[in-house]
Amino acid sequence: MSPLRLIKPMRHMDARGWFTEVYSEPAFAALGIECRFIQDNHSLSAPRFTLRGLHFQTPPRGQDKLVRCIRGRIFDVAVDIRKGSPTYGQWAGTELSAENGFQLFIPIGFAHGFLTLEPDCEVSYKCSDTYAPDYDGGVRWDDPAISIAWPIPDGIVPELSSRDVMHPLLADLDSPFAYDGHPLLSLD
Repeated sequence: MSPLRLIKPMRHMDARGWFTEVYSEPAFAALGIECRFIQDNHSLSAPRFTLRGLHFQTPPRGQDKLVRCIRGRIFDVAVDIRKGSPTYGQWAGTELSAENGFQLFIPIGFAHGFLTLEPDCEVSYKCSDTYAPDYDGGVRWDDPAISIAWPIPDGIVPELSSRDVMHPLLADLDSPFAYDGHPLLSLD
């Protein structure tokens, strides 16, 4: 398994604009990311401060994800939910935007979520397995044991799905993921 990783693709600029290579199997393999992506997802979140997450799929249908924001800006988060990990319950987050072009690789064993920082954000992500509702899981976005520093102004309640409101706390999760020797990395 590969560790959580922030990818900063190079943009080749000229008078017309820019070009970037979003995904190359050999280039990603050189970074230690050797999963095979088989599904692409694309979401639009219309209201600012829409929060999606924290989601994962359980084995044998776990999903590695490669996430990028193609319109607007999001705060993207991964939470380590691998039993035995020295960073279990810890999170890492970063801003992904259409402007910066950054991508976040989230391996199996991490819960994933994001908060839109502008209206009409579009997020595109690759997955290493197809969506499997029977293996769908989640953790509460506002779990005090995780304490994610979501950039939500005081007095604002994020836009949430009915499903995301009902996710369990981390303490109530019997995680099916085992630690693989790769601790959660800082994305700074």
